Amino acid sequence: MGSASRYALPAMPERFRNPVLPGFHPDPSICRVGEDYYLVTSTFEYFPGLPVHHSRDLVHWRPIGHVLDRPSQLDLDGVRPSGGLYAPTIRHHDGTFFVVCTLVGGRRRSGNFLVTATDPAGPWSEPAWLEGAEGFDPSLLFDGDGRAWFHACRQVRWPSRTGQTEVWLQELDPRRPALTGRRRVLWSGALANATWAEGPHLYRADGRYHLVAAEGGTEHDHAVTAARADRVTGPYEGSTRNPVLTHRHFGRSHPVVGPGHADLVETPAGEWWAVLLARRAYGGPFTNLGRETFLVPVAWEDGWPVFCPGVGQVPLDLEGPDLPPLPWPPKPARDDFDAPVLGPVWSVVRTPREESWTLSERPGHLRLRLRPETLAGRAHPSFVARPLEHMDFAAEAALEFEPEAGDDCAGLALRLNDDHHVQLVVTGRAAARVVRAVVREGEDPARVVAEAPAGAGRVLLGVRARGQDYELRFGAGPDAWRTLARVDGRLLSSHPSGVFVGTVVGMYASGNGRRSAGRADFDWFEYRGL
Repeated sequence: MGSASRYALPAMPERFRNPVLPGFHPDPSICRVGEDYYLVTSTFEYFPGLPVHHSRDLVHWRPIGHVLDRPSQLDLDGVRPSGGLYAPTIRHHDGTFFVVCTLVGGRRRSGNFLVTATDPAGPWSEPAWLEGAEGFDPSLLFDGDGRAWFHACRQVRWPSRTGQTEVWLQELDPRRPALTGRRRVLWSGALANATWAEGPHLYRADGRYHLVAAEGGTEHDHAVTAARADRVTGPYEGSTRNPVLTHRHFGRSHPVVGPGHADLVETPAGEWWAVLLARRAYGGPFTNLGRETFLVPVAWEDGWPVFCPGVGQVPLDLEGPDLPPLPWPPKPARDDFDAPVLGPVWSVVRTPREESWTLSERPGHLRLRLRPETLAGRAHPSFVARPLEHMDFAAEAALEFEPEAGDDCAGLALRLNDDHHVQLVVTGRAAARVVRAVVREGEDPARVVAEAPAGAGRVLLGVRARGQDYELRFGAGPDAWRTLARVDGRLLSSHPSGVFVGTVVGMYASGNGRRSAGRADFDWFEYRGL
């Protein structure tokens, strides 16, 4: 026994399941500071913007805050669905964290901006808008000589085809901050007639500069491409193995579709890993969960990055990094709203310009105010939501609500965008209260699919999904659930709707065009995978 233990093999890294950030977490960007890893993702029209996650082992992540959590930082008023915040990049240099991002479709201001913090949990600075920084998907490289390089993509000025873009580079003075010096075009895609060369990131490795970019659009043909140069300004040569990662050749029945938009990080031991986005399709080519964050290994061969060596695709189950596992305490399934502020999992649609919710007026409850805004408009509705993370899930809440007018409603809602949502709400008047299932799919008006008497007092509302079968339920207690309706969950899919977000679920209240004095109190909300 003694000799056996003396020559025992070292422990193998633990296996893990992809995605590492399930649900609506697209366009991941990562940086390492010592033994700590920090990751940000896009949020589009949702507020607060750009969640920051922290990890010690690249597998287990915990939310620690948001980059843009003050209305003064982020103007999402009137932003269209899938507009707003696109593709942030996070980097660390000389004791400061930097995030660059694009605001698309802002009513007052749009473009690329930079924010900084000394603590990734915040507070982060007010945005510094980068004059002349055209395009989207910005990134930063802090070079070994102390210079900083801003790079992004833009549409070609005189395109010969739809989606023809190019990656450009210019030096950044981070102290002002401002772009300076000559602007250079680095890359326009690996393949002939490439479309949407985007999501660029530059790295310095083995004495060369490496450009990793996305290509093919963020749907089924999404891909990762690679190029390299001896100087940061180029010229860049593409890898003969491009695209270095894609699932386009597996067809639409593959369980993981559209991988791309990769960002690389090196561990202290010299391992390289990439975070990237992809979608899990189910019930056909439907992706209700949106684009999620996956983790894959990267090797270097002949001076080029090899993604998922020996496999060549993004696995759902694989061996993890050679890092001590550090799982965080699991997120509680139920929120009893006892904290003074909403937890980091919650978000709202567009910038809140007035108080649509409160945790203080009735302690232990989330109170939503009935305002005229609805889920169908480009305003900020009274809607507090979190991303779906599972194909099979249950979401439930306890509601106390007495409508003051016939159009007043409150309850649960699932939202993909302004034109695709499902509501399970209490409405009507006093003794005539009803529970109603409402569906909107496309530009047609919302339609009522079922309703039943709600009874008096507290009502439990719930959504139970098995794949694309969404069961809408209600009851007076946990042992008295009744099925009100079943709806086809495919109406909440980011494919084929062509949207960049995933479905969220949460608590909703509205006067449906009328300002009401009504209030809806939620005692608790629970979300769990089945």
